[in-house]
This record gives sequence, C-alpha cells and structure tokens, in this order.
Amino acid sequence: MSQKVLLVVPEAPVPETAVIAGQRKARRSGLRLGILDNSKSNADHLLEFIVEGVKAAVPVASVVSLRKGSVSLPAPGNILDQLTAEADFVVSAMAD
Repeated sequence: MSQKVLLVVPEAPVPETAVIAGQRKARRSGLRLGILDNSKSNADHLLEFIVEGVKAAVPVASVVSLRKGSVSLPAPGNILDQLTAEADFVVSAMAD
C-alpha cells in the first residue's frame, strides 16, 4: 500500500522591488560620499578604511561623516536629512 506524503515549503512570496523616487546623477567633480557611523566600537576605523578604498577607486568631491547617538536606535531624521542633502551615496557599518 502506498502512502501520500504532503510536503510544505515555507517560502515567503518574492518581495516587489522598491520604487525609486528619483535618480541622482554623479557629478563630474566627483562623488559626494556620506558616512553613517552606528557608534559601535571600531565602526569608525572600518568606515575610515572604506572611505580610503572608495577614494582610491573613484573621484570623491566630499565626505560627510555623521554618527548616531545610540547603537540600538535608528538614525534621527535630522541626520538622515543631512545625508540626503549632502551625499550621493551613503555607507553605514557596524564593527566590534
């Protein structure tokens, strides 16, 4: 006697991609790089290495580096607003 086996595959549906509100174009003078330090120990050192690597690979016009006040909380709106206004690309990192 053969038995039926029911297999359940717990896969979530594929998320739809986010809609891009607007696209920024790179400036001829170079990339405006934003850095968001999450305030964990050594994150500043890791981000410094990343900045130096980016500068070695592409022209960088400016770097704005901001630090969150708390590891466990999201970045406040004023920090996100400043990064939006002053950066074309933002890097955030965690380290220990």
